[in-house]
Amino acid sequence: MQTYTLHVAGVTRQLPVIGISDDTAIASFVIISDTELIQAAAKQLVEKIQENGPIEQLLTAEAKGIALAYEVSRLLGLKQFVVARKSVKSYMQNVVSHEVKSITTDKPQMLYLDGNDAKLLKGKRICLIDDVISTGESLQAIEDLAIKAGAQPVCRAAVLAEGDAAKRKDILFLEKLPLFKKGSNGVFQPID
Repeated sequence: MQTYTLHVAGVTRQLPVIGISDDTAIASFVIISDTELIQAAAKQLVEKIQENGPIEQLLTAEAKGIALAYEVSRLLGLKQFVVARKSVKSYMQNVVSHEVKSITTDKPQMLYLDGNDAKLLKGKRICLIDDVISTGESLQAIEDLAIKAGAQPVCRAAVLAEGDAAKRKDILFLEKLPLFKKGSNGVFQPID
């Protein structure tokens, strides 16, 4: 299996290169269970986030950003963070919803906030947290959901920015993650 060597926050990982079409691939970054990487990356992200002024709440989407959001929340001294869900749970009431499209899913999905979570966001300066920002569609959907809930998104942060996302000036990230194109020899090569 082809891999890509990632160096981020003083940690090195070998990421599998996974085809998403005949000629395009991504380096699969799964942070959710990597305690060492989460702790190192969260520490560096918090430093960048604090440069944007006080943050009153964090919002992430289910599921890969949850562990990262926990650690960032803990380091910021917040008592909790909010998770946008991918399905409506039986306990959820007064649900706020928004559609999302992502490079890693084959069809549009929905994001949902419980009414009580929406109240936690209303009127607050919030930071949107994710593991990787790629096309920006997922990030935009989370932001739109936050705005529907009455929040004031003031910060967008991720461990990695993939492809063209690394050129954006409105996001905070630690390292760039390239996309890959298949070369004439059949091997995927990173592109800038």
